[in-house]
Amino acid sequence: MERHRTSVPRTPLNSIAVQRRSRSKSYRLSSSRLGLTPALTARRLNTSRKAPKLQNITEKVNVEQLALLVKTEWRLSYVTPLYQFRHTQLQSYSRQLSAFIAAEKQRGLAVEVEAAQNTFRACFSVVQGMTELENDAETVLIQIHSKPLFGRQDEPQKPIWSGWLTCINGNPEYLRSLPKDFICLPLFGSSGAEGLTTLVKSWFQQSFDCCFGPLEISQTSLNWLMVLWTNCHNDSNIQHLKMIWEIPAVPPLQVTYTVNPEDAWDLWSSVRKGKEGEEETDEDSIDIEEVMRFVQGLKSHFYRHFRLDLSAGSLSQVTTALGSAKSGGRIKISNSRYMIAILALLTECALLKMPI
Repeated sequence: MERHRTSVPRTPLNSIAVQRRSRSKSYRLSSSRLGLTPALTARRLNTSRKAPKLQNITEKVNVEQLALLVKTEWRLSYVTPLYQFRHTQLQSYSRQLSAFIAAEKQRGLAVEVEAAQNTFRACFSVVQGMTELENDAETVLIQIHSKPLFGRQDEPQKPIWSGWLTCINGNPEYLRSLPKDFICLPLFGSSGAEGLTTLVKSWFQQSFDCCFGPLEISQTSLNWLMVLWTNCHNDSNIQHLKMIWEIPAVPPLQVTYTVNPEDAWDLWSSVRKGKEGEEETDEDSIDIEEVMRFVQGLKSHFYRHFRLDLSAGSLSQVTTALGSAKSGGRIKISNSRYMIAILALLTECALLKMPI
């Protein structure tokens, strides 16, 4: 554990800081400064990806930090590259964000949390070990602490808001194309009062010329998550595969479809066996055709029993014992041993959603 506190946080080599510039310039200027990424928006999700491997991530990541990341539902956003963000300045950022929130509260702009809380203290830290590729920047964890307005004087502050920025297995071509003074942490998760989330995003936008946007989880990404979690069943019991489908009927119809884990595994195994005849098959790789065959198998089974075609609707939620995901942009990872693969998929989604 000690090594987590003493090692130096890693910033990609192409993210060396240059001279500081005025914060008064709009964050939108970063779009024109980048100017190298229009091809990114034409890309699509990878059609093949590695199957999640059971790994003890605690060997690389601080256990206390890891506990904050799992079993919490996070609201997702994408973030454009940060201008002159440096991992070595996190203590300074902690002070600056604390002062920013205090100033906004003084101006009456933090009304949502002002009545219930007294002072706020922000804390930035590096989650070392949460990377896959050389150009991935280290994950940054943000916590905001406070205590009730009428709490005892000796009562310690408690965390009331948490967030993180990460880049797991980011697109190497895109990351290498960024100018040296930009750092890419495209996936942002937050948990806590929406008012504080807004303030944190506002501070980042003013400080690093970046832009935030909502990150919904598409149908294709939900299908991928369903398969990735099901593929883990043989090593870690998923306990159930639960799906919620929205059917455009009058009145609107919501269908909850729960599959026994062994049945889900048998279906997935049959899909995988159908791949054995293909040439140059990589047993560790899952392709989009397998994903679609698995999903179609689930739909066909449901239709045989209930005469309702789920293809007419849209998948809005997937849940297993390993985690859950909602189309509106919420994710909960319940098992840290597979979180790298899940965050890699979401990082890809965030990079593709960015408007630049």
